[in-house]
Order: sequence, then structure tokens, then C-alpha cells
Amino acid sequence: MDAFSLLMSGFETALSWDNLLFCLIGVSVGMLVGILPGLGPSAGTALLIPMTFGMDPISAIVMLAGIFYGSMYGGTITTVLVNVPGEAASVITSMDGYPMAKQGRAGVALGLSAIGSFIGGVVAIIGVTLVAPQLVQFALSFGPPEFFALIVFGMTMVVGLAGKSIIRGMIAVLIGLILAVFGMAPSSGVVRFSFGITHLIDGFNFVTIAMGLFGLSEILLGLEQQLKKPEKPPVVKGLLPNRKEWRPSGMSIGRGTFLGFFMGLIPGTSSVVPALLSYSLEKRIAKDPSRFGKGAVEGVAGPETANNAFTGGALIPLFLLGIPSSATMAVLLGAFILHGLQPGPTLFVRHPDFVWAVIASMFIGNLLLLFMNLPMAKIWAKVASVPFKLLFPIIIAISIVGTYSISNSLWDVGGLLFFGLLGYLFKKAEIPVAPIALMFILGVMMEESLLQTLTLYKGDFWLIFTRPIAGTLLGLSFIAITISIIAGIKNKKDNLEDAEV
Repeated sequence: MDAFSLLMSGFETALSWDNLLFCLIGVSVGMLVGILPGLGPSAGTALLIPMTFGMDPISAIVMLAGIFYGSMYGGTITTVLVNVPGEAASVITSMDGYPMAKQGRAGVALGLSAIGSFIGGVVAIIGVTLVAPQLVQFALSFGPPEFFALIVFGMTMVVGLAGKSIIRGMIAVLIGLILAVFGMAPSSGVVRFSFGITHLIDGFNFVTIAMGLFGLSEILLGLEQQLKKPEKPPVVKGLLPNRKEWRPSGMSIGRGTFLGFFMGLIPGTSSVVPALLSYSLEKRIAKDPSRFGKGAVEGVAGPETANNAFTGGALIPLFLLGIPSSATMAVLLGAFILHGLQPGPTLFVRHPDFVWAVIASMFIGNLLLLFMNLPMAKIWAKVASVPFKLLFPIIIAISIVGTYSISNSLWDVGGLLFFGLLGYLFKKAEIPVAPIALMFILGVMMEESLLQTLTLYKGDFWLIFTRPIAGTLLGLSFIAITISIIAGIKNKKDNLEDAEV
């Protein structure tokens, strides 16, 4: 079947009443997660994973993916109305969105962001539909050596999730790998590092790690911060720009779409990067750059489009290579595996019904979000006025109940609290937690593919370089690490020189 027929089949699955319902729940929760400061898409996705255990894999991933792109829409509302970004990518929007609200043009800012987000999201998904099938045949040529090299390459890209310091990133990667070796070895069945504790025979549970590192730690940080009392939202009226603003807005949306989509293809990139690049691009090519920061429509349309187009592009490395492009994608990767789905080259062949249903659901979800944003912006703005001290106990209680439901064991609840505290301390120390969760997943896969490779080559590891794809990927990994180290040393040297000056 060609891609169009497969997509139509995906729509048939995605339009079933249960998948439509879970898509609506996902985008609604995503909107809520985006609006509430202190919760991000990765935390929101991680906290809801336990609720998907009894669900069909397609429905589960449709709902969790809806949280991801729904939060991109939701983060804009509080950013524009009360200058409180609900998630990181919306920070860029606040630079011109909030000034527009103060000028009485909040409706135009929200309208542009909703239209741009819809166009960016839909065009990016069309790009996935066209590009991904072309790459499947290439990806199917992968054997154990290629998988091992791909995971090593992914590991080097994970350093991109590390934030400011490559050393902190490497520490996080190491911790993730250490957590992955607990429990039964995948090849021999030997139990490692159980210390006589029966719960550790199967190793740590990914759900407790994800919910703790991403969810509970964010809640603890939110409790610590003295959040300012939300301002009274301005009146939202006139959702469309005037005649003179349509052309520059449309051009910004077009540039943001392509920029966001291609940035999504690069593992290790967060949605903040395309939003920031889009804003910089719009300001650089503007005839009057001094308008930016004072309510320029291009400063809202471009970044908002870019961060939504990013979510579509990020599906390609996740589906085809099993490499997530962001922290939220790392959580989604874990959800895939929990539901018996192995992202990678064979996913399109073994589970085409799943892949195309999820892609089709994103078309539907973006359409739902367009309707939820344009006429209902006032309602979502009121949600942001709910005090956080009322929301946090509810979220924590839901997290604990959800964790306990994994295996009806207080051991998992203890794991949630432990990893939540660990994530809180790591974030205070600026050690990124996304690589920990990601390497916990990839570590097991890397061990399996390495052992299969060594068996294939009778213990001679260096023969892996005789495979063109594997050798190229390992070479690129070495180059990426070398460049990161050189860039880190250069930045440190520049900082020292600045300090001396």
C-alpha cells in the first residue's frame, strides 16, 4: 500500500469513537499542562503514563502525543494574557505577545498563534507522511552492528539535551546507564545488583523513574518558587490581524513551519531552539527591527509556528530510529516500550496500523486545538487563575495513586518519591534529567545489540567498522563528541576572558 492509502487507513482507526475521545482528552490535558506554570509537557506526559496501562496501545499513544502538542498551544495563552509562560518554548512568545496584550490586541496575538500553530503542526505532519516512508527501506538494512552504532550515535546526541555543560550531560548519561544494568541481564538471565531485594530482580521501573524525575521534581520546584499572583487577564476580542498584517504574518508562519520541521529532525533539539531561531530570523530580516519587543506580529507568528512544526518533525527520528528529539519524546519512547512497541526501522513494517493511526490523530488533534483555542481562549485564561497551592496536592495524590497501580506495591511509590527527590536535587545542580531516562531505555538495547554484534564477529569488535552504515555512525559519534568538547573548552575560555576584562 502507498503512503496515502496507509494514511487513510490510519484516519479510519483514529476516527473511531474511543480514539477520538482519547485524542480529545490528550489535547485538553495538554492545554492544561501548557497553561499551568511549573508543569511542562514532559512532566504532564510522564504523570499520565500509569493511566494508559489498561488501554489499547494506539489509544494510549494517541492520548500521550496529544498532551505533547496540546501543551504547545496551551503555553501561549498565559504567556500572552498574563506574561506567565506555561512551558519553556512560550518564553520567546512573551517578548511580543504580552506587549500586544497591553495594547489591547491580546485577541490578535492569540489568533495568530493558534492559526500559526495549526498550519505549522499540519504541514509538519504532512512532511512526516511524505518523508518517513521513503526512509523505511534504508532503515530496514540495519542489523545488530548498525543498531549498536545508532544507539551510540543517539547517546552522543543526548548530550544535546544536557543544557549548558557537556560534563553534566555525561554524568546524566552515566547515571542512566548504571540504572539500566540493575536486574536480570537480557542475554544470560543473570540477576545483577539486586542485593537480595526481590523487587530489583526485574530492575527499576521506567514509570517510577519518569514520573519521579520529570513529574514530581517539577512539582517540588514549583512549590519552592514564590509564584506571583496571576494578573487579571485582559479582555480578548478581535482574533484576526488587520489587512496590513496578514502578509508579514503569513510569511513568518511559512518560515517558522520549515524551520521548526527541520529542527525536529535533529536529535537532541528542544522546542525552545526553533522558537528562538525563528524569532531571531524574523527580527534580522525585518525592515524595522526596533518593532520587536514592542508587539510585532512576526514575533508571535514565527516562534509559535516553529515550536508546533517541531513536534511533527520530531516524530521521524523517534519512529524510524528510536531516537527522541526532546525530553518529552524520551518519555514517549518509554511509553512505546511499555506498550510492547519498539521504535526503530521495523516499526513502520510491523505496526503500520499504529504508526499511521497516530499520525492521523495528530491531524485531528491539531484541528480540535484550533477550535479549542480561538473561541475558548477566555475560558482557558480563567483556568490559569486557579491557585497552585490548590492544584499541587491534587497532582501529587494522582501521581501516588497512579504509581501504586503499576503493581499494587508501595515499592513503586517509594521509587517515585526517591526519583522525584533525586530529580529535584539534579535540577537544582543543573544536571539534566532527560538523558538519565533516555539512557535507562537505550542502555538495555545497546547491551543487547553489542552482544549480538560480538557474537556475529566472534568477539572482534573492530570488524564493526567494515559495515558502512555502522562505521559512519560511529565516526559521526566521535566527531560530535570531539566538537562538543572543543566547544565546551572554548566557551569556558571565553567566559574566563570576559571575567578578566
